[in-house]
Amino acid sequence: MQKSVVVKARTVEEAIETALKQLGANRDEVETKVLELPGTGFIGKIGKQAKVEVSILEKPEEMQKDKAIHFLTQLTKSMRIPAEVEAFSAEEDILNIELTGEDMRLLIGRRGVTLDALQYLTSLAVNKDSEPYTKIILDTEGYRAKRQTALEEFASKMANKAVRTRRRVELEPMNPYERRIIHASLQDNRKVMTRSEGEEPYRKIIIEVKRKERR
Repeated sequence: MQKSVVVKARTVEEAIETALKQLGANRDEVETKVLELPGTGFIGKIGKQAKVEVSILEKPEEMQKDKAIHFLTQLTKSMRIPAEVEAFSAEEDILNIELTGEDMRLLIGRRGVTLDALQYLTSLAVNKDSEPYTKIILDTEGYRAKRQTALEEFASKMANKAVRTRRRVELEPMNPYERRIIHASLQDNRKVMTRSEGEEPYRKIIIEVKRKERR
């Protein structure tokens, strides 16, 4: 689909109408630039035609996608780990981005640290001077889903340990995203409760047996 056309016609209005037909757009969906005004020619000669450039206005969500794709394409290329970047919006104000290519494990890093860093940098690039704020979720090779499953299984195991020993269990420091998964996984557990303590980046989750279960 064309996003911009340059058209000549006898008048500016005719040029704009022709451009709109070519783009299949309405006036409120485009931006118009008059490149040349029509002029009167000499006797017996045709005057200069009007020349306009008509461009389809990009929607905010499309602009965010383009910014994210460009940023990550250039960044991964500079890291010498080139990747194909696909962006799509599954929900309003949430942009899901998928990276594909060789050596994607290098973009994941240990426990997703590199992937989280790339996600953070992409969020800064996409949301700079932009409204409204768009949440970025960056993934590759299904890492996020695999990590969530692993964390949920780990949370269940640690909750059982707390109940069995009747002692609180301290988990190792995790990032906010992973802590949310742990909290959500155990929020309906009738035997234990969770809380976070400490300062970033050493903030960790504490799993404790509920008082009625201690008796």
